[in-house]
Amino acid sequence: MTVYLVGAGPGDPGLLTVRGAELLARAEVVIHDRLSASSLLELAGERAEIIDVGKGPGGSASQTQINELLVDRGRRGQCVVRLKGGDPFVFARGGEEAMALEGAGVAYEVVPGISSAIAVPAYAGIPVTLRYSSTSFTVVTGHEDPTKGLPSVEWEQLAKAGGTLIILKGVAHLPEITRRLMAGGLAAATPVAVIRWGTRSSQRTVRATLATITDHALQPPSVIVVGDVAAEQLGWFERRPLLGRTVVVTRARHQAGPLSALLRDAGAEVISFPVIELAEPLDGGLWMRGTAERVGQFDWVVFTSPNGASRFLDAVGDGRRLAGVRIAAIGPGTAAEIERRFLRVDLVPESFVAESLLDALPAPPADGGRILLARAEVARDVLPDGLRAKGWAVEVLDVYRTLTARPDRSLIDAVAAADLVTFTSSSTVD
Repeated sequence: MTVYLVGAGPGDPGLLTVRGAELLARAEVVIHDRLSASSLLELAGERAEIIDVGKGPGGSASQTQINELLVDRGRRGQCVVRLKGGDPFVFARGGEEAMALEGAGVAYEVVPGISSAIAVPAYAGIPVTLRYSSTSFTVVTGHEDPTKGLPSVEWEQLAKAGGTLIILKGVAHLPEITRRLMAGGLAAATPVAVIRWGTRSSQRTVRATLATITDHALQPPSVIVVGDVAAEQLGWFERRPLLGRTVVVTRARHQAGPLSALLRDAGAEVISFPVIELAEPLDGGLWMRGTAERVGQFDWVVFTSPNGASRFLDAVGDGRRLAGVRIAAIGPGTAAEIERRFLRVDLVPESFVAESLLDALPAPPADGGRILLARAEVARDVLPDGLRAKGWAVEVLDVYRTLTARPDRSLIDAVAAADLVTFTSSSTVD
């Protein structure tokens, strides 16, 4: 197999490349640093091993340890994704990791990512070039390797270069950098913007001048923009209504996508926090498989959740078994899961609760009728009791059980600090 050095982009999961998303989906191991947005990890398969190497100030893993980890996992024949913030070869030590793999004879591939040097200013409403004021830009690191000896960045010369200066990893040394830029002839009134956590819901932009920017409380990770364009405020991203708010979605990762996407489009930071896990019925699905074989005996099959529909229809297999059987779904999400299998849904109630479905279902034929209700093992009895009162013969089929998930402590702490928690079912509330 191969080790893939994947650029995760600056943070917004929508800026990950198609190739990067494809590799994450099939990865057996994902090794990531702190600059990789946690939501990107949701693209990994549920069985993927996730390893946080904590790359950052005071991080727990050295570059040598990371190199050794990549070589070790590569030699095991695993599909390994090394997820790195921005682009792997732009101040991200991807070159060192590629050299380590090359030297060890381990196959690897580099997947470029969108650099924060370009994307973060764009999300702050700053075009790095403008044809009438800035016709070039220079990207430079503000944090050189202290082991290499004398620093090589000639800040005084960069002050004379013109155009836009983009500094990555420079917050800690900003007082020295601004002093040397002004010593090189750059005006004290030159606009400066410092964008922290760019492209994410927590993005914050501080605008000042070369002489005053260090008067502000600044923290990494930040991108620093120096030049006339730093005064521009085309703030399309920071006008989003939920910017800076954190919202918890209490669904499994594979089901949280549509809601999470809408929340992110509104600017929110989304935490996927699955509070329930699905399991087979206590009999291992034996009764469900037997019922699937005789499903044609029923007048109606009623589904109350996408999970119930998915599991039972998997057991049915051949849709022709449902010929002549009418199908009811309690809501559009359940209906969509059924229709994805090229089956027509005959009834969706106006309100997506059992009581509304009960009102919408017709009375049985004069000679009686049969309804199969496919649902979770523990559910309210409003629907089966109400249908029986209407004269239907109702068979309740438990197609899955819901178990309480056991999230790790760090995820619980993240939820505790959130602004809003959303619930999609009574099971998640319980």
